Order: sequence, then structure tokens, then C-alpha cells
Amino acid sequence: MEQKELTAKEEDIMLEAGMEEYYENKYGNLQEQYELYDIFISEIRKAGLYEDVWQSFAVLLCIKSVGVMGDERTYEHVIALRCVSSTDGMTADWVKLAPEFLGKVSNRIINEVKGANRVVYDISSKPPSTIEWE
Repeated sequence: MEQKELTAKEEDIMLEAGMEEYYENKYGNLQEQYELYDIFISEIRKAGLYEDVWQSFAVLLCIKSVGVMGDERTYEHVIALRCVSSTDGMTADWVKLAPEFLGKVSNRIINEVKGANRVVYDISSKPPSTIEWE
């Protein structure tokens, strides 16, 4: 997948979320992270939600999960999705995305991103959680 140019909003979100530095240090490149981000944001745009959310991103976690693909067991990465609404960034609530939307995003990620076999959705509010993952 070709790495696309990020908008200023998307760059701010990735930097604030602490993802770029983490993935460069952990994996040596950001290809998988950009693929995840592109899938999630493109589906948010298609659903008409992009302007209604404060921040949204996908995180490739450093833990792995057992799964099954075809007739084989797999041991691949877990992906966390995060989508929040806020007016000031000091408090935020998770966006109640439709199960059908989350299912579509999950299927795309598992089918299109090598090394992913489980997708979870973060339903933590701020506080006590922060918006970003570090």
C-alpha cells in the first residue's frame, strides 16, 4: 500500500497519540500503522462521521492473539480502535459507533493488514483514561 499524504488534522492526531515515534522505534517503519489508520479513517469518512469526532485512530498493539485463518492457527497482532468526542480535549467520551460499522472496519483490517487477527474498540472516557495511547 502506498503511503498517502496526511492532512494537517491527521498529522496532529498521530503525533498527539504518540504513534509515530512508538512505531518507528518498535517496528522500524510505519507501514502497518499507516494502513490501519487509512482503513479506519476512510471508513469514518464514508460513514459521514469525520467532522463529528474529536479524534480517531487505530493502534497496532505489541501483544498478540491466537486466531484461526483457513485451517491454520495464527498468532498475530491485536488492533485497538479509538474514536472520541470532545469540546476542549480536557474531557472526552468514546463515540458510540454502530456494531455494523465496527464489524466492517474489523473485517477490512483483518483481511487487508498482514499480521492482524483481532480488533478491539476502546470504550474508555477521559478521565480516567487519556485519549492517546502511549
